[in-house]
Amino acid sequence: MKLILDFFPILLFFGAFKLFDIYTATAVLMAGTVVQMTIIWLRERQLLPMQKATLVLILLFGSLTLVLHDDRFIKWKPTVLYGAMAVALAVALWVFKKNFLKMLLGTQLDLPAHIWGRLNVAWVAYCIFMAALNGYVAAYFSTEAWVNFKLWGYVFPIVFLVAQGLYISPYLKSDEPAA
Repeated sequence: MKLILDFFPILLFFGAFKLFDIYTATAVLMAGTVVQMTIIWLRERQLLPMQKATLVLILLFGSLTLVLHDDRFIKWKPTVLYGAMAVALAVALWVFKKNFLKMLLGTQLDLPAHIWGRLNVAWVAYCIFMAALNGYVAAYFSTEAWVNFKLWGYVFPIVFLVAQGLYISPYLKSDEPAA
């Protein structure tokens, strides 16, 4: 169910773009994201900071796209989001000596401090990569190519998350007693 909920807005966006145009797709994305976040809030009684930032940026850049009738705003939203995440993670780690990943996930994952540090750096690098990649596609390719990239580009976060899982798996403790 969570996987369907995670992909719900982007699938609606892609379908609306293929059936109509970027402006209809943008309005559908905005509505779909509001529905998605409402469902998450009703189930968990909270939205994570990343979810709040995503909602705000989609509504802001989507509104600019619709009001100004300029698709560049919605196309650059992912670059802004990934860039902001990279900056926030990097500043927190290297300026304030805080690891946001550990703060967010530390109650769910028991990992050594050096692994949390490496994960944080990996997330900074990943966010910079995704910001640059989206920026490149948004700047140099057609809107249709960008929309296709948004759908098929989900391979990048999946590969990144699987690689992270493989990396941290030796450090995870089993809840089962040894036989």
